[in-house]
Amino acid sequence: MKFRSVLLSVSLVASIGFATTLVALDVPELTRVSSMVIRGKVISSAPHWNGDHSRILTDTRIEVLETFKGAVVKSVTVMQPGGEVGDIGQKVEGVARFSDGEEVVVFLEGRGESFIVTGMLQGKYSVNRRGARAMVSLPAEADALLLDPETHQPVSLSTTPISLDALISQIRMASKTVAPVEQLSPKGNVAPKAVKP
Repeated sequence: MKFRSVLLSVSLVASIGFATTLVALDVPELTRVSSMVIRGKVISSAPHWNGDHSRILTDTRIEVLETFKGAVVKSVTVMQPGGEVGDIGQKVEGVARFSDGEEVVVFLEGRGESFIVTGMLQGKYSVNRRGARAMVSLPAEADALLLDPETHQPVSLSTTPISLDALISQIRMASKTVAPVEQLSPKGNVAPKAVKP
């Protein structure tokens, strides 16, 4: 049974390979096309079969700490293709990877009651804190082919860390707000709405 499961996973990976091709999106474009942009903390991930048992999906629950664009909610569920259920795994190249407890900034598109990550791996920044300083970065290695939106030529994913403040500034400029729409205080109370220009 284990051997058959491994073969299934290998065949799925082989059929997908590096076939995931994405249009490269910068922060202003990610912000523009997203219905929600948040900073949050990953609470849990739960892989499961879809309704007809043909694909594995993974639902990741994220506690919302700040909302930069979209409705203010306490948590969101992000649905992505792939995952492992029992002895069977399906891997999809180009999806964002989440770890329990990880702090993230994510760009999201609504899909019913859940969300998908805008631009797949491009729409998820990991937050790394050292003392008072917080830096964000994209994954060190991209398992998808990124194409320039104008030239359609391959481009590299910029993995150079930037400060969280710099990323938030880019998001605010792109969404034309001067502050997060609302944010939750440490006790879970909603802070006053931000003033828009």
